[in-house]
Amino acid sequence: MVTEEDVKRVVRGPADLEERIEQLEKQKELLKFHCKKAGETIKALQSDVLARHKEVEDLKANLARAKEDHQYDNLVHKNELKSLRK
Repeated sequence: MVTEEDVKRVVRGPADLEERIEQLEKQKELLKFHCKKAGETIKALQSDVLARHKEVEDLKANLARAKEDHQYDNLVHKNELKSLRK
């Protein structure tokens, strides 16, 4: 026996296909928009990561210089103490 639901499925015609095509085109445009937005975000984040890497390298260099200065100061202090003891 053919039900009303079966008849509705068979009655579909070109208008249904055109509607589906429109839906898919809208979905495609929405996906394009979000992909573009995501690409822009990725680009900005990559730039931020590069800046952070540079900042880390600068901090490492500053720390190395500070350690060298500290070692030099300790050496000078040690030598001063030796000279005072003599």
